[in-house]
Amino acid sequence: MRCPYCQHTDSRVLESRSTEAGQSIRRRRECLMCKHRFTTYERIEFVPITVIKRDGTRESFDRSKLLRGIIRACEKTGLPQERLEILVDEIEAELQQQFGREVTSNEIGELVLQQLRELSEVAYVRFASVYRQFQGIRDFVEALNHLQNHPDNSDHSENSPLSLTEVAEPETATSFMTHSST
Repeated sequence: MRCPYCQHTDSRVLESRSTEAGQSIRRRRECLMCKHRFTTYERIEFVPITVIKRDGTRESFDRSKLLRGIIRACEKTGLPQERLEILVDEIEAELQQQFGREVTSNEIGELVLQQLRELSEVAYVRFASVYRQFQGIRDFVEALNHLQNHPDNSDHSENSPLSLTEVAEPETATSFMTHSST
């Protein structure tokens, strides 16, 4: 590693620490020539992933864009920002492990929904409503029924106070939707 002060190529490592949830290593170094200390980071180099959008266009995977969408879905759910960043790390790692370097936005959306189902049902429905482009209350009811009937959600009983098999009258449902959006 070249010293940033004198450009000498020999240095020794004084200290190494794992950072960014194990995604990189921070090394504190000392130049063997001028004795100045400096910091370097060692990171895994990821191969770029191309996302194929619904309209067929392609763009580079943008981690921050995915994080923004998840943060918006998780607003006011009490989930800490750090947990959401870990969720994005896990999704990105899963995408990196796939053999292909192109992935559809649909595949990414399904990965997000799998993760959100375990973290927050409210965030799951919010994300699904945008990702799956819900057109009306029927789409919400189907998503809620899917959550309630999904085998991973064993903590919900059939005697839950929110019975989705008995759908409210359309007038009541519309009233709820307009009043709850504030």
